[in-house]
Amino acid sequence: MSGLRYLRCLEGITRREALRFLQQRGRFFSALVRPLVWLLIFASGFRFVLGVSIIPPYQTYVMYEEYVVPGLCAMVLLFQAMQSSLSMVYDREMGSMRMLLTSPLPRWWLLGCKLLAAVLVAVLQVYAFLLVAWFWEVRPPPLGYLLVLPALLMAGLMLGALGLLLSARIRQLENFAGVMNFVIFPMFFASSALYPLWRVREASPVLWALCHANPFTHAVELIRFALYGRIEPVSAAVVGGAMLVFGALAVLAYDPAIGGIGRRGAPPNPA
Repeated sequence: MSGLRYLRCLEGITRREALRFLQQRGRFFSALVRPLVWLLIFASGFRFVLGVSIIPPYQTYVMYEEYVVPGLCAMVLLFQAMQSSLSMVYDREMGSMRMLLTSPLPRWWLLGCKLLAAVLVAVLQVYAFLLVAWFWEVRPPPLGYLLVLPALLMAGLMLGALGLLLSARIRQLENFAGVMNFVIFPMFFASSALYPLWRVREASPVLWALCHANPFTHAVELIRFALYGRIEPVSAAVVGGAMLVFGALAVLAYDPAIGGIGRRGAPPNPA
C-alpha cells in the first residue's frame, strides 16, 4: 500500500475532526468557558503570591493566576481527550470509524490519525484560552507561547491515548459518563494543577504520593515549565512513557484478535 493512501487517510480524518469542531460551536465555547470560570473562581479566592521554583534553580515568585493557568491548559487537553473518546465510542458503533476500522489500513494508523486530529483541535483551544488569559494579565514570556507547543502536543497525545484506551472498553454511551467521573476528576484534583506539590505534601504525604504518581501532574508540570522557557526532564520522560504505554494498550484493545472490537455485532457461530 502506497504512502499516499496513508497521507490521504490522515488528511480525511483530520479534516472531518476540524469540520466537526467548527460545526459544534457550543463545544468550543464550553471548552473555553470552563477553564475561565475556574480561573475566575480560584483567582478571586486565592489571590496571593506563591514562592515556588517554577524555573530552577531560581526562586520565582508568581501570582496565583500565573501558577494555575498551565494547570487549566492541561484541563482543556484532558476534557478534549475525553470528548474525543466519547465521539470515538459513537463512531465505532454507528459512525464513520465503523467503516474505517474494516479498511485495509492498519488499525494503529487509523487510531493514530484520530488521536492526532483530536490533539490538534485541543491545542487550538488551549491557545484560545491563553489569548483570553493574556487579557486577564496572565502574560508568560512571549517565547513561551512557542516553546509550550511541544509540551502541549506531548500532553495531548498522552491524554488522548488514555481516552482511546477507555473508549475501547466502553460498549454503550450510557456507561461513558460514569467512567469519566472516575477518570477526569481524580486525575485533575489529585495533581498540581491547582496547588503546588509542596503544599500538598505539607497537608497529606499520602495525597502527595498519589499526585506525584499521577501522569496528569507531570503533564501539568511539563506545560508549566515550557511556558516559562524551561524543560522538566522527569515530567517529559513520564509523559512520553505514559503516552507510549497508553497508545500501545489502545492499539491492542482495538485489535479484533485481542480486544474483541471487531467481533462486536458479529453473527453467532452456527456450531
